[in-house]
Amino acid sequence: MAKRDYYEVLGVSKGASASEIKKAYRKKAIEFHPDKNPDDKEAEAKFKEAAEAYEVLSDGDKKARYDQFGHQAFENGGGFGGGGMNMDDIFSQFGDIFGGGFGGFSGFGGGGGQRRVKGSNLRIRVKLTLEEIANGVEKKIKVKRKVKAPGTTYKTCSTCNGSGQVTRIANTILGRMQTSSPCNVCGGAGETIDKKPADADAQGLKVAEETVSIKIPAGVVDGMQLKVSGKGNEAPGNGISGDILVVIEEEVHDKLQREGDNLHYDLYVSYPDAVLGTSKEIDTVTGKVRIKVEAGVQSGKILRLRGKGIPSINGYGKGDLLVHVNVWTPKTLSKQQKEFFESMREDEHFDPKPESSDKSFFEKVKDMFS
Repeated sequence: MAKRDYYEVLGVSKGASASEIKKAYRKKAIEFHPDKNPDDKEAEAKFKEAAEAYEVLSDGDKKARYDQFGHQAFENGGGFGGGGMNMDDIFSQFGDIFGGGFGGFSGFGGGGGQRRVKGSNLRIRVKLTLEEIANGVEKKIKVKRKVKAPGTTYKTCSTCNGSGQVTRIANTILGRMQTSSPCNVCGGAGETIDKKPADADAQGLKVAEETVSIKIPAGVVDGMQLKVSGKGNEAPGNGISGDILVVIEEEVHDKLQREGDNLHYDLYVSYPDAVLGTSKEIDTVTGKVRIKVEAGVQSGKILRLRGKGIPSINGYGKGDLLVHVNVWTPKTLSKQQKEFFESMREDEHFDPKPESSDKSFFEKVKDMFS
């Protein structure tokens, strides 16, 4: 099922301020909060949907990408990855939104299980060539992440009895409600250190280098963020690992320029080749191809090679390669060459006679964007 527009989810306009977005999210979160809607799967889905919308619209960079690319900016692992964030994630990230009214939840869906702590995320930048972006690529990246040190053992936290949460009764605008907050002794893990080696930190973790394989789909855009689940820093005890956030950085190509899914190539031809016609070998993201340049070609002519651009990140076909023909006029001539062109000044074949097919510069620009 297609995702709803994030602005529609929160009930705000696209020009809403940060405070308006925060206020709208708090209203939705209170309306669909698990303590107010026990065992209500529809309310749970709407609660998560609102949190997903707020996670993007409250972040300046993510909001800008969403405004430009829509949901596709966070597909293929980016953002929430299709609503994969669980209830614990939501409360750990946005607990401050609820103020004193809602510090957590008291056992959503009747489970009442232990709150699992999540390790912190790692952020890395990956540089890709246009060829890698066009074809998709698998990158093996060395990362330094925190892992549980060998020999570390944990014991149940005596303060929260292993639940990871301290429960209390609070008076709210909705009446008396049971709320919970992370245990300040174990940090919500439900466990504390029993034994640890000397080289481990206070949580029983140590830094280790690991090679991570990252599959990057074709068509990604500079600045897009992908997510590799579970490969960030580990959490102490029975917590779950954080994620790796992969930020795409597109390298500049020496001959091709990208514009969305289309590519542009400047082809320079000599005056004799423009007059007589020729064939030229040019670069594409899938290798070299040979194209025909018709006799009498005009400078500024655009040759469109369909399907030779970048695949759409949504999987809807490929862009085109637009070859811009530039006739190179020589700056120095021999005496004999000058005499030849002098003799051609009055020749009718050299008089400009633009036809309807020889579009103006502005018409060509218009065609490029149509």
